[in-house]
Amino acid sequence: MFRFVKDGLFRSYGAQQGLSTITTETGAGQWGTALSEAAAHYGLDCEVFMVKCSYEQKPFRRNIMQTFGANVTPSPSDTTEIGRKMLADDPTCTGSLGTAISEAVERALHVPENRGRYQLGSVLNQVVLHQSIIGLESKAALEELGEYPDVVIGCAGGRSNVGGLMGAFMKDKLDGTKPDTDFICVEPASCPSMTRGRYAYDFADTGQTCPLCKMYTLGNGFIPSADHAGGLRYHGMSPIVSKLVHGGYARAVSVKQTEVFQAGVQFAKLETILPAPESSHAIKVAIDEALKCKEMGEAKTILFGLTGTGYFDMMAYDAFINVKMEDHIPTDEELEAGFATVPAVPGIQAAGGLPLE
Repeated sequence: MFRFVKDGLFRSYGAQQGLSTITTETGAGQWGTALSEAAAHYGLDCEVFMVKCSYEQKPFRRNIMQTFGANVTPSPSDTTEIGRKMLADDPTCTGSLGTAISEAVERALHVPENRGRYQLGSVLNQVVLHQSIIGLESKAALEELGEYPDVVIGCAGGRSNVGGLMGAFMKDKLDGTKPDTDFICVEPASCPSMTRGRYAYDFADTGQTCPLCKMYTLGNGFIPSADHAGGLRYHGMSPIVSKLVHGGYARAVSVKQTEVFQAGVQFAKLETILPAPESSHAIKVAIDEALKCKEMGEAKTILFGLTGTGYFDMMAYDAFINVKMEDHIPTDEELEAGFATVPAVPGIQAAGGLPLE
């Protein structure tokens, strides 16, 4: 509901501005769905570039967007210059959020009469600001219960949802009110931008059209394996959250896909809610933290973000249940290929995001 209200506000601005078309990227599809609904409400065309592996893995999520009139294109596609270039390099490319961003930006720039605009769904600081309602509502709810979290956990792709969740509580850590709160950002082992990436200036998109961001990155050219956490398959990380991790105010961990789905199934059996693969990353680490408390005989309040349900992810659950799911951990060589796409910035960093000598 929050995303629809937020996107409705954006779309009302677009309608008042006289725009005809909104473009965006989506991975798991929640963002694209919210944007499609809001655009339909305000009579705007919506062009969604959906990461190809998610487009194929989540057909019903795609159908929801189409129900609201959105044009959904698997990315990379042959409809844009950057998409055609990527397919020429690798016809089997499964895509990434960075690629879908590039295609959506390119499409917006070619809407007639300059009546198109691109709307980013994650990563940048203004998106973390919008998502902060998650943390504010969580804090208010805990105050009613007389509780305060010792541990705050969220799944991390572009990182806006975990940034929004921990924002209200992070203030208390920064001003010294609650200095010991443990903030954990959970990412896929297949796309380990914080745990194995570099803190550097990099492009937010694969086509290198967006401004440079100081963030943890695997390189704008890094393409993650086609795992089922589509919303977390991004080469970089929110700049504001990257800064907090780099400064030691939060920490990052990575988990394997099969471990994530095991936690998701366990959660479903206990709570009768089937969690999205992205959310199950946070659930996995929340379970780990609870087990540590049990072993140590400690009592802690653990807050984690359940960011979506998994009822459009049944192909993924089918693969897990029938033992067809595999884990892919990128090799150092694969990571180096991605780092090679990080640009040199005169006076700031060398190529690959390395510090100047």
